[in-house]
Amino acid sequence: MKSFTEYVWMNTNERYDIVNITSQVEAALKKSGIKEGLCLVNAMHITASVFINDNESGLHEDFLKWVEKLAPYGVDKYKHNLTGEDNGDAHLKRTIMGREVVVAVTKGSLDFGPWEQIFYGEFDGRRKKRILVKIIGE
Repeated sequence: MKSFTEYVWMNTNERYDIVNITSQVEAALKKSGIKEGLCLVNAMHITASVFINDNESGLHEDFLKWVEKLAPYGVDKYKHNLTGEDNGDAHLKRTIMGREVVVAVTKGSLDFGPWEQIFYGEFDGRRKKRILVKIIGE
């Protein structure tokens, strides 16, 4: 069995953003040469998320509005912010949206269901963060 690791770097212009990273993951898979196995994609920062869903802008807006209702921004709302941070909401949003995804690799391609793509969810942006792509298989 082979293993391949690549890091995708992200730096969004906005505090909250959803970015389609499917093409970057597919490029890493192609580089790996792995034809059958598993691909893990992990947001390696505690205020960011990786998830699978549909690439539809209205849905992305709905996600951002939904997590904002569940964990609204506000320096005075979270005990975490008493440490001098202002991102207590981002930690909660990341937990809601998920840390990572695993996708099957079949015949050298990501084996998605209809409409599925991989997204990076940013909840405390405007700084450089990394995403792990780890592929194992043959």
